[in-house]
Amino acid sequence: MKAVIIPLTLALSSLVITPAQAEPRHGVASHYIQGEGDVKGIKLAYQYYVNDYLPEQFSQFDVYFETSINFWRYGKDNQHDQNVVVALSPVFQYPMTTFKGRPLVLEFGIGVSLLDDTQFAGKNVSTHYQFEDRVGVVYKMENADIGVRYMHYSNAGFKSPNPGLDFISFSYTHFF
Repeated sequence: MKAVIIPLTLALSSLVITPAQAEPRHGVASHYIQGEGDVKGIKLAYQYYVNDYLPEQFSQFDVYFETSINFWRYGKDNQHDQNVVVALSPVFQYPMTTFKGRPLVLEFGIGVSLLDDTQFAGKNVSTHYQFEDRVGVVYKMENADIGVRYMHYSNAGFKSPNPGLDFISFSYTHFF
């Protein structure tokens, strides 16, 4: 299963295409993730902004696709559980206010993810396929963002049990 995860991440990131005349905006992000209990992890992500595809009535939104790989760990050094997750999420950002002259935005999205192991952190999440839900606040700087997000992984009740996994994410994104 792990041999499939990295090629799948690269394939998912190639699904997003920009118009020839557009100036694409790309970002790479790293997240520190803290989950319930003793779950810790990192998330490495590639962001691809697609604002040129939106109808004019949504011009205040920024929209990007995020392809990511997550490395989660639960437990102590000698007895730990780990999981690897790949995800693809469309994400919407809406300006709330400014702080020190820079935008502070509300972010939300629902994507799909593939977990390496359905048994993690003492939970049976039933399916390898999960939804990745997020809501957060992001501070936008010149060529970077910092953000805090609540993230929830769940199979939306397609199969029981469905306890879900909850995380808080602290992130830094650099744009190029």
